[in-house]
Amino acid sequence: MFKIWVKKSQEEIKSIIFSALEENVNYSKQYILGIPASYLDDKVFSQDEFFLKDAPFISALVQNPNHIGCHSLGHSESYFKGTQAIEKELIELCAVDILGGQPLQQDGYVSSGGTEANMQAIWIYRNYFMQKFAAKRDEICILCSEDSHYSMDKAANIFVLDIFKVPVDQDNRAITNERVNQTAIEAIAKGKKYFIVICNMMTTMFGSVDPIENYTDELDKLDCEFKLHVDAAFGGFYYPFTDSQNVMSFQNPAITSFTLDAHKMAQAPYGTGIFLIRKNHIEYANTEQASYVEGEDCTLIGSRSGANAIAVWMILMKNGPFGWQEKVFILQKRTEWLCSELSKRNIQFYRYSKSNIVTIRSHNLEKEIADEFGLVPDNHSEPQWYKIVIMEHVTIEKLIPFINALES
Repeated sequence: MFKIWVKKSQEEIKSIIFSALEENVNYSKQYILGIPASYLDDKVFSQDEFFLKDAPFISALVQNPNHIGCHSLGHSESYFKGTQAIEKELIELCAVDILGGQPLQQDGYVSSGGTEANMQAIWIYRNYFMQKFAAKRDEICILCSEDSHYSMDKAANIFVLDIFKVPVDQDNRAITNERVNQTAIEAIAKGKKYFIVICNMMTTMFGSVDPIENYTDELDKLDCEFKLHVDAAFGGFYYPFTDSQNVMSFQNPAITSFTLDAHKMAQAPYGTGIFLIRKNHIEYANTEQASYVEGEDCTLIGSRSGANAIAVWMILMKNGPFGWQEKVFILQKRTEWLCSELSKRNIQFYRYSKSNIVTIRSHNLEKEIADEFGLVPDNHSEPQWYKIVIMEHVTIEKLIPFINALES
């Protein structure tokens, strides 16, 4: 079932990472004169071998590998080839064992987060339409739901593209074929011919999932050229394990790329987004001017920490695929418990059935309670909803005081 993802012991993990670091450049022991970087400042960050010998992630931080470029393309900075191989395996694991891709048929890299990964996709598709179809910039647009992450607006601003948002039902957060059609026709009337479509695998606020066919059916009817990116920043490490009928995978030919965010459900350090895309696409973002970079650079961020990629790889290998399934199963059960308790008290809430986000109508909740328990509003000025995210630390023991507060 799983081609790459195999649970490893702590000793195996340590051995693999330390062996990879041995293959990297060693600033202390080698004559390395031309790289504008070094190990972390040893006046601040300990280089003590006794301290580091059982700390592979900290060791990687201290040695400071630069993972500039996209290693799945096969040619990268050879100074850091050891740890780059770990990132390459991580990308393959996510693409194949989580998102159903065929081996060696996807490219990708560990980004600074979901925002950058979404922007990377939009950048690639803008360039794709301009280079392959000679499209003018003002003929290209972004199409997404109004519940999509604000990174779509940020990308529209930076890449100078218009954005069109499909209205959602305010109670069930759903988009419909009719509303997609209306929004697309509005865009076409304004001269748009090429669509960068963003489909959500669990939105940030509501955990809702967009049916892909709502977009593809309507755009096919209108004979529109489009590329489809799935924003799975929140859901990528969760939803594929809760929906056995999930069609949001590389097995779906309508999908070209994905965003995942390991610093959400995977509990990795911040700065561990993941961008994945089918082969023969990431080159549309190649920056040939980066000629001093071995293999050039197809990423938005450029230089990035190899330690971040190692952190995600360690987390996934330590849990293993079946440990991960168990983790998600437990979070689902906690979410179901919370929903049951809210229903007993006639509290209005929204929850997409396969997600771990529960969003409560603001009129059912006093602001003081929301503040006390750290619930996040959809809008800090005039909140309509407050959300609870069932993470690892959000146990039933911590939910019970919240439930009790609703009754006081």
